[in-house]
Amino acid sequence: MPSKHLIVGLGNPGPKYDGTRHNVGFQILDALAERLNVDLRTKDDAERGETRYDGVPVLLAKPLTFMNRSGDAVRPIANYNNVDPGNILVIYDDLHLDVGQIRVRPGGSSGGHNGIASVCNQIGTTDIPRLRIGIGSDFPPDRQSEYVLSRFTPQQQAVMEDTVIRACNAALAAVTNSVEEAMNRFN
Repeated sequence: MPSKHLIVGLGNPGPKYDGTRHNVGFQILDALAERLNVDLRTKDDAERGETRYDGVPVLLAKPLTFMNRSGDAVRPIANYNNVDPGNILVIYDDLHLDVGQIRVRPGGSSGGHNGIASVCNQIGTTDIPRLRIGIGSDFPPDRQSEYVLSRFTPQQQAVMEDTVIRACNAALAAVTNSVEEAMNRFN
């Protein structure tokens, strides 16, 4: 039987954060859930659902613990379902990439992102695959928090619509083929 995979979209819960740059992980996870016809239900500290894709068991999760404590929700889901860290794919926003760029990686440092840092800390390794979504960095000094919690411009939103589709394709390629294949196809 194929190993179980866990795809996690990072963001902050609540309507006030919907559509913000920092919530692109949630946006992509919602698009994946819709594509795979998965109903996400709240259980403990996450919205989650389960399905099979191309014969592979896939769990989808959106931590409801706020970004900086994402790992508090991810660890129990991974542990309960016996998901190997290499089969967890975390989707999140990245200031170091232009709006719309995506980067799949097999692991590495947090790059200053508190959400992935929390997940790595709770799981106990930085060897957790990730899908980084570019949100740009066009903000004045000392305004990073305001920027990540702002919404995309209409022009950027048009770019992000295509990015969501590509990111869903990359996530599913990482699950059914490999992180390396997803890197080769989508980076």
